[in-house]
Amino acid sequence: MSSDPRLEKQVHSHPYPLLFVTISGAHLYGFPSPDSDFDLRGVHLLPLQDVVGLTPTGETVEKSGIDDGLEIDLVTHDVKKFFGLMLKKNGYVLEQLLSPLIVYTTPEHEELKAISRNCLTRHHAHHYLGFAQTQWKLFQTADPPHVKPLLYVYRVLLTGIHLMRTGNVEANLTNLNDESRLPYIKELIDRKTGGPELGRLEAADFEFHQKEYERLRSGLQTAFEESPLPDTPSGTAALNDLLVRIRLKTEAK
Repeated sequence: MSSDPRLEKQVHSHPYPLLFVTISGAHLYGFPSPDSDFDLRGVHLLPLQDVVGLTPTGETVEKSGIDDGLEIDLVTHDVKKFFGLMLKKNGYVLEQLLSPLIVYTTPEHEELKAISRNCLTRHHAHHYLGFAQTQWKLFQTADPPHVKPLLYVYRVLLTGIHLMRTGNVEANLTNLNDESRLPYIKELIDRKTGGPELGRLEAADFEFHQKEYERLRSGLQTAFEESPLPDTPSGTAALNDLLVRIRLKTEAK
């Protein structure tokens, strides 16, 4: 768990009780730059009176700013909204839930992580294919090309392939590359983490990375077609049970 008081302060100052807060973004993916902000993501618990009315309020809390030199971006969702996202082909929320970089946790967080295995489907591949395409377009349009979107391309494609094959969510690019052994990944990470002056590529590198993008994209498509993961999630009942228990526990306090 994080011991940085600047991150812990975000927990203590949050307007609602929290189920968990983890670190996402470049720190989770394994390639933070010296100036990278901290992306905090989590789940909060709205009081009952805020969720039973016609117009729910506070479903998402967003806050960003600088605390003692540390740039922090915080986004949390109410427990019901987050659980609903878990039942869709949304890789982000599963990466946030399962992030090993924990700022705040509860017993319900551990229970939710166990349930998440029954929320994984082969159709999560579409999330990673779509995000890789978006990042590739960003890489294409920059002149000279930037390392950051290219690293995101490789990260999401390898995460998707790994998920389709193993049923496990792994968001750290270095860990993923221990399996894939792509020789250029370490150099790209070193460029990204070395500072802005190293975060660009020569135009001559574009053709090579385009071929790799197309190869890995095809690999994710094949992994999707061959994946043993189910077509639909089976965790709905368990999420509903946990949601009801959390609401009742919060109201009883």
